[in-house]
Order: sequence, then structure tokens, then C-alpha cells
Amino acid sequence: MAASSPGAFAPAPALLAAAAGGGPLLFRQLFDAATGTFTYLLADVPSRQGVIIDPVFEQHGRDLSLVQELGIALVASLDTHAHADHVTGSWLLHEATGCAIGLAAAAGAENVTLPLAHGDRVGFGQRVLEVRSTPGHTNGCVTYVLDDHSLAFTGDALLVRGCGRCDFQQGDAHTLWTSITRQIFTLPEACQLYPCHDYTGRGVTSVAEEKAYNARLGGSATERDFVGHMEAMKLPHPHRIAEALPGNLRSGRPRQPQPAVSWAPLQRSYAGLPELTPAWLAAHRADVAVVDVRTPEEYHGPDGRIPASQLLPLPQLEARAAELPADRPLVLVCHSGSRSALATQQLLKAGRPQVANLRGGLRRWTDEGYPIEAEAPLPEA
Repeated sequence: MAASSPGAFAPAPALLAAAAGGGPLLFRQLFDAATGTFTYLLADVPSRQGVIIDPVFEQHGRDLSLVQELGIALVASLDTHAHADHVTGSWLLHEATGCAIGLAAAAGAENVTLPLAHGDRVGFGQRVLEVRSTPGHTNGCVTYVLDDHSLAFTGDALLVRGCGRCDFQQGDAHTLWTSITRQIFTLPEACQLYPCHDYTGRGVTSVAEEKAYNARLGGSATERDFVGHMEAMKLPHPHRIAEALPGNLRSGRPRQPQPAVSWAPLQRSYAGLPELTPAWLAAHRADVAVVDVRTPEEYHGPDGRIPASQLLPLPQLEARAAELPADRPLVLVCHSGSRSALATQQLLKAGRPQVANLRGGLRRWTDEGYPIEAEAPLPEA
């Protein structure tokens, strides 16, 4: 399986792990505001192997950029269930990184390379996620529990002060009660629970909190109370269900191929900035215009410049934008890529679409051995 970025360690061939580890963990919670969906990235720090949970199709660029920037070898893209309100990004991540696509076998989806069942253990480096079957919202719902039982990812089975609906897609309130009380509430009370969705900014809870304060099944609520509550709810169907369910039963694989970038293999930084590597620029130098946004003193100084680059200092960029070539894409450069990042943002906002920042700037260009043009030193007096 291919690593997701140069220098990242290749993932181990065995995805279903035999035993838990306990190394340092990298953990990130991401959010898609349009659908109220949380996505989670976990990685074993020593090995750089990681997994992503519940990615969103439209956030693929963001998620892949974070994986690449952190140098993570993505072992698997995991979904907690076949969602009805958004399309998973698993297929796109599989195409980009070679990671496995993990989903409960009970969901019956196509393109799943890691069909999961209760008791399976998904390994990444020295860490493990235990798979617990938690149906009731759908037949294919699972909860992923970290090896030390400090974190669990409950999907839509258990939300913050709520739970997933039970009125469609094989839902059953009795089944959901059993799943939550026997598979989630049996975790340590300090275990932090991370849901797939929330629409009011609540991103985490705990077993103890939900046992005490969840209005549907916490406190002194009985199964009869819970079932009565769930059966009395009158909810509209998710507005994207007609698109989301078929898409997720394909594991997010588009019906039509995604359009490719027309002029360059742009890489998006986690900040959303289009970037290009020195290697690509060196191979396509004649096809683009290189714009250096440093000061004149730097441009003519000892650090040198990329041959045939155009000097246009950042403070003057907006006023002198008409001087930029209109017949070629622009690649912006400075010493480290910081000022040119701002210049790239300014040009994009001004409506110039074919613009990219040179990742790492002139310093990375030089470090990788590409040619520099420099002023001849003045003769000594």
C-alpha cells in the first residue's frame, strides 16, 4: 500500500491487528459545517501510520492536505455507517493514498476492501481500534474504540445528549438501546465519546455525562422510556438522502470520473492554498510565469533568484497586477513561501484562477539543487 506523502513510513501489510499497543497518538477533529459532520484523524506518532474516520466527499482536499502535511501514511478510511446525510470521502482517499476502505460488512456496500464485524481490530502502527457493532440507527453501525479505552467514535449511534434516529434504514429503537447500553455505556466512565454529527458546536462528551444527562436514555430512563421517546419523534428525512445513500453504498465512488486540474498537479495546503513543488516547476518552467514577490534588495542579493523570474514586490502587487503575464499560469515565489502564499491568496481573490505558490520557496528550490541566477559580485576597490 502506498504511503501518502514522500518520506512517510509505509503502512504495515496487516490491517486487522492481533494486539493493542500504546504509543503516542496524534488526534485531530475536523468539521464540515454544511452537513454538521465530524471527521477524525488518528495516527501513531512513531510509525506515522494513521486512520481517518467518517470523511466527507466535499472535504477531500482538506483531509488529504492534512494527511500529506503531517506525513501520515494512511492505512484505512473508516466509516461508522452508511450515512444518509453526506457522501463519504473514502473512495477519493483510497484513490489518492492506496488506503483501505473500512465499513461494516452488514452495510452491504460496494468497493469496501476492509469489511468489518464486531470484535475486529484495525491496527495502525502500535495503536489499535476495536470494532464494536452498535446497530439500531442502521444495521451497519459500528463504534470504534481506541485500544486503551480513552476514546470512542460512536458515529450516529450515540450523539452528544442524543442519539441517531430509528425510523428508517433498518432502524430499531430496542436494538439501539441495547447497542448503547451494552457496547458504549460499558466503557470506562472517563472514556471520551466523539460523535459523527452535531449542529450546535458540541464536539465531545463522555460515558459518564451521557449516562447522567442524555435526555433519551440517561439518568433513570428505562428501555420503555427510550423506545417511547424514539417512536414519538416526527422527523423529516435528511434532505440529501437520495444522493447520499446510493453514494455511500458505492463507498463514495463517483458515477463519473472527477475532472482533473487542467494546468498542473496542484497540492492544497491544509490552509487551502494551491501549491506546486520545485520539481514540477523545474520540469515545466517554460509553461508558466514565475513571479518573485521579495524586495528588490533580496531579488538582486546574494540569495539569487529563479532564472527568468519577474520581480514584483508584495506591497506593490495589487497596484501593478496589470504587469503580470495574462497568457500563462503564475507561480509565486519568495524566500520561504510565506510572502508568496499571501500573494497567491490576493491574486485568487482578484479573480486570477491559474495561480499557485511554490512550496518551500526559493530556499527549498535551492536545497533541491535547482539553478539559481545571481548578480555578479562587485570588484573590490
